[in-house]
Amino acid sequence: MKGKAWWMPAAVLLLLFSVVLSGCSSSSSGNVKVNVGEVTRSVFYAPEYVAHAQGFFEEEGLDVEIQTTAGGDKTMAALLAGSIDIALVGSETSIYVYQQGAEDPVINFAQLTQTDGTFLFARDQSADFDWNQLKGSEFLGQRKGGMPQMAGEFALGKKGIDPHKDLTLIQNIDFANITSAFASGTGDYVQLFEPQASIFEKEGRGKVVASFGVESGNLPYTVFMTKQSFIKDNKDVVSKFTRSIHKAQLWVEEHTAQEIADVIMPYFKDADRDIVVSSVQRYKDQGTYALDPIIDDNEWNNLLDVMENAGELQERVPASAIVDNTFAEEAAGK
Repeated sequence: MKGKAWWMPAAVLLLLFSVVLSGCSSSSSGNVKVNVGEVTRSVFYAPEYVAHAQGFFEEEGLDVEIQTTAGGDKTMAALLAGSIDIALVGSETSIYVYQQGAEDPVINFAQLTQTDGTFLFARDQSADFDWNQLKGSEFLGQRKGGMPQMAGEFALGKKGIDPHKDLTLIQNIDFANITSAFASGTGDYVQLFEPQASIFEKEGRGKVVASFGVESGNLPYTVFMTKQSFIKDNKDVVSKFTRSIHKAQLWVEEHTAQEIADVIMPYFKDADRDIVVSSVQRYKDQGTYALDPIIDDNEWNNLLDVMENAGELQERVPASAIVDNTFAEEAAGK
């Protein structure tokens, strides 16, 4: 992203009103306290909640506090300001920071999800779906420069559809208001995460007709990352954190959607259990949850292709610049 840093307004606010942390501290239990900021609260991040609920962090001597820092810009700003230690957010944000010439770059160290998490949702439930039906339609999309929109455009391009020419693309609605806009009648199609897609299906508002995760391929969609300086000063913490996440990834792979839902329901207190189950199952079926925290070269290059296609890449940033697989490979025994 060119010009003024996209995260700067949020960063300034956080620097003014947040206490900047100098490193990890000990909690009352004696464990090392780690503050994690997640870009949103989502079933998409089930392994994170499993690690927390099943005590995998505690087993490693960590006291992890998870807070939702809604939006990629706010999450990155919180990380740069030091109000969180680790961020769970899309890898594109670390690239944006790198492109701004950061002296203390943000390093991706543990992958959580390996596909896009959105689905193409059609208002019309009657017709069999064909991608060409999108041409001439009204499409309720996501924020420009964010991974959902970029992965969506990448998938549409593979189907021979130019989202800026072949359909009416709506991008002026905030992420938090997209579902309500579609519910009120805006758009023939919408790009939705779970559990909202399952909720809308249950309410009879339409149906899921395709997966952008399947169509855009594997990529480091959501990753745990932190500042290079934090890794330098807290290697043991990052190692323990990554081992905890890998334990959760294995647990999620080995258990049913029903069992996973029972563990993560406390993080979704107002959710319908059946909806959580169906959401987890949909993500498991398409291989969304990464089996290990390693970010491989093919995934990284696919991410760069997605960003390049969207016009958001100044240069192809090599993985070696802002990816550190040391901790992930150690955790996975590779």
